[in-house]
Amino acid sequence: MTRVWDVPVHDSTRLRDARVAAQCAAELAGLDRARTDAAALVATELATNLLKHGHGGQLLVEAVSAPDGRAAGLMVQIAAVDHGPGMADVPAALDDGFSTAGSLGAGLGTCRRLADDFDLHSVPGRGTVALARIGGVPASRGDRDAGGGRTGSADATPGVRVGGVNVPFQGAEYSGDAWTCVRAGDLLTLMLADGLGHGPDAALASTAAVEAVRGSGHLPPAELLRRLDDALRGTRGAAVAVAQLDLRAGRLRFCGVGNVGARLREGDAWRHLLSRPGIVGTYRPRTLPETEVAWGPDRLLVLHSDGLPSRWEPSVDPRLLSADPAVVAAVTVRDAGSSARPVRDDTAVAVLSPTPPDRS
Repeated sequence: MTRVWDVPVHDSTRLRDARVAAQCAAELAGLDRARTDAAALVATELATNLLKHGHGGQLLVEAVSAPDGRAAGLMVQIAAVDHGPGMADVPAALDDGFSTAGSLGAGLGTCRRLADDFDLHSVPGRGTVALARIGGVPASRGDRDAGGGRTGSADATPGVRVGGVNVPFQGAEYSGDAWTCVRAGDLLTLMLADGLGHGPDAALASTAAVEAVRGSGHLPPAELLRRLDDALRGTRGAAVAVAQLDLRAGRLRFCGVGNVGARLREGDAWRHLLSRPGIVGTYRPRTLPETEVAWGPDRLLVLHSDGLPSRWEPSVDPRLLSADPAVVAAVTVRDAGSSARPVRDDTAVAVLSPTPPDRS
């Protein structure tokens, strides 16, 4: 089941919780002692940064697949999210010695060096999202791009990245939402499942969907949904969306059942990709039409569960097009919610985006 550590960071007593969360996620990912210590240090630094610069915030920690959809093993992903004052000069904030709080200013620079992937998005007056991933083997200096993250794999044609965040309802231990991506030759398949309701039974349904997708990445979306319908029999069922990108042909195919949302950015416009009503594992519609569209460097796909408000509108910030997809997902969750619209369910967002040319 999808284990997420959702750590609210509003005072220094939660710094230990951030460190423990990273250690637990590292154990789940199978990291060795050195990389576990690195993950714990990054989590502590990001949590400290939330207090010093973001006026508090939220730390989301989980074990995730690598963003290229191919590498084996899991990585610890740490996302620090705040609604604070933001940063006017992000590059300067990443330099060692930079500080606006009278501290040593080494926190973000340390995180960038220790992490295999690191990205930061900040808008003055709206807040900051910092994201780090730590895997089993640290990236060498030659494998890092100018931003401190690991470069895309050489065999990505064209380069794409996948990432997401998952926020359990009311800080629960497990989320009833789950997403995964699998690579089969030139096909990259992204799936997001929202188990009916929330809690352990919902998590069992979405986990069954994730397990069924593994080894089935060669199937087209409609056929994969039919296989998932069989796999989820005996569970309470789930809403499921499947997007499959043919990397060589540059075509994206989509098929969904239930209320998992899908929005595709094409240039400066967004369009909905529609799903059929139903519940995978309980009531699957007889016909499952697929939507097929062209994919290119100006495209970006967002899949999300109904934890987002129904009137959610995608961000128009063009800088997000080059951001890590998990950063895009975290910004989406942050900006879609407010104290006036409390979250009523688990919330998962998964993003498929091109790899920027300077990181290919």
